[in-house]
Amino acid sequence: MSRAADLVAALEDRDSLAIVCHDNPDPDCLASALALEAIAREAGVDEVAIAYGGEISHQQNRAFVALLEVSLRALAEIDVDDYDAIAFVDHSRPGANTELPATVRPEIVVDHHPGDSVEGEFADVRVDYGATATIFVDYLEELGLEPTSRLASALLFALHRERLDFVRNPSAREYEAALDVFPNADLEVLNQLYGSAFSAATLDAIGRAIATRQRRESSMVATVGRTPETDALPQAADYLLNLEGVDTVLVYGVVGDAIRLSARSIDPAIHIGEALADGFDDLGSAGGHHDMAGGRIELSTIAPDVAPDARDLLTVVGSRLPERFFAALEPEDEE
Repeated sequence: MSRAADLVAALEDRDSLAIVCHDNPDPDCLASALALEAIAREAGVDEVAIAYGGEISHQQNRAFVALLEVSLRALAEIDVDDYDAIAFVDHSRPGANTELPATVRPEIVVDHHPGDSVEGEFADVRVDYGATATIFVDYLEELGLEPTSRLASALLFALHRERLDFVRNPSAREYEAALDVFPNADLEVLNQLYGSAFSAATLDAIGRAIATRQRRESSMVATVGRTPETDALPQAADYLLNLEGVDTVLVYGVVGDAIRLSARSIDPAIHIGEALADGFDDLGSAGGHHDMAGGRIELSTIAPDVAPDARDLLTVVGSRLPERFFAALEPEDEE
């Protein structure tokens, strides 16, 4: 049986399914959830809910949800135990990058991020793929399901935003998958999505990152300060990576009651996910791909003696995070 057929077999005896996105879901996660919803409906699942934690703060992601009419529910509004099965898309580790506790174990997992082995009735983690959306394009083709214009548009936009727009280590399959869904996509909708890239808060955050950048050889660290928009961090990191002579960037900022991290690297000698984990996993959770990574640190961990609303909080955080990052990038001494 194909992997798509295995997925259908795991779905067809279920009456309900909760598709859980990672916190602050991006287009790759959302498009993958829509694709899984379509496959589940085709398999006879009557009730499907797409749920997420965190918030959708990126203006482009909000436009994605609105223009493509994605029906979402906050995790706080549902009880996943009420569903016959739980699926994780674009993430795989229980308790990591999700508001759900680690005790909640999914029956279905589809992801492209590296990590610990995944247990479940159906698990398909392809780290050699550049996007989870690519896996779902494979499924649709294997099942002979033609995507609707809405789904094709979602998948095409996800493939571009996750990999192709930045030429950030896509696999050949990302290009092939984009061509596969292109004929059914609504290009007018895609044009509208690309026209909603930045909010005022995001521009302010990028401006602060530019002003606070610290460079050490080809690596750079910057802060966006306090921001209500988590997605401003990866956008600032992408922007700073364009600076001549810079190949590795970390951007951090205070979002709510935590410090968020976003890192990028185009240096083939650096696995930025491992570097971020080495530098910060003892303080919170951090990790990711060879070229892009993220993390979250509780304020009480990095600055236990400073009130969350204290004026000098950013100064204290700024005195500790950059050196940790630069140290994590240094090659280990050979014995």
